[in-house]
Amino acid sequence: MGNKQDEAARKKLGERLKKAREKVNLTQAEVAEKTEMAVNYYAMIERGEVNPSFDKIRRLFKLLKLKSSDMPL
Repeated sequence: MGNKQDEAARKKLGERLKKAREKVNLTQAEVAEKTEMAVNYYAMIERGEVNPSFDKIRRLFKLLKLKSSDMPL
């Protein structure tokens, strides 16, 4: 289990991804398809329930036009 800081960072990441996704008018299913992951898994990322790999984060940031500075620490 992660500590409280890790949980807070995952939640913050999920919130940023959701805002970015909505800004580019994509559904969770569209983002999942374009980044080659299951829609349920992507939804869990947005809710801060899972710790995605660096590769998944990189693909999401590229698709949603986010910068590395948008990553919560």
